Amino acid sequence: MVLKLAIIITAISIALLVIYGADVAAGGGTAQGFLPFDHKIRGMTLGITGSVLPIIGYFISKNEQSKTLGIMIIVCGLLIVLGSATFLVIQSTMEKENGMERNAMAEFGPVIVVGAFITALGAIKIKKSSVPVS
Repeated sequence: MVLKLAIIITAISIALLVIYGADVAAGGGTAQGFLPFDHKIRGMTLGITGSVLPIIGYFISKNEQSKTLGIMIIVCGLLIVLGSATFLVIQSTMEKENGMERNAMAEFGPVIVVGAFITALGAIKIKKSSVPVS
């Protein structure tokens, strides 16, 4: 039961992160996308929720073995890392062209670290699933 719940909330997380990425792409990075949110609200609702759910999924199913859940958690982490890294490159390029003095790495570095942490949790879940139970 706990494993099914963890898989469901991790699937919701993947959906939220994909919607988040699609909305950012539709809005050209900084503008409003197809959702009626600005970038701050979009990040708080879709991004934070999409980041917290796989962590919850991992810890509620910590004693359960599941390669499927591990792979799903890795997908969440990679979506966060790759999305943030892509936006970091785009943002840095835009800042250089416009002469802005914002440090994009200070904004996206912590998000990339969270994504890497989530990816590591997924790898741990897969590794625990591969070890025979004695």
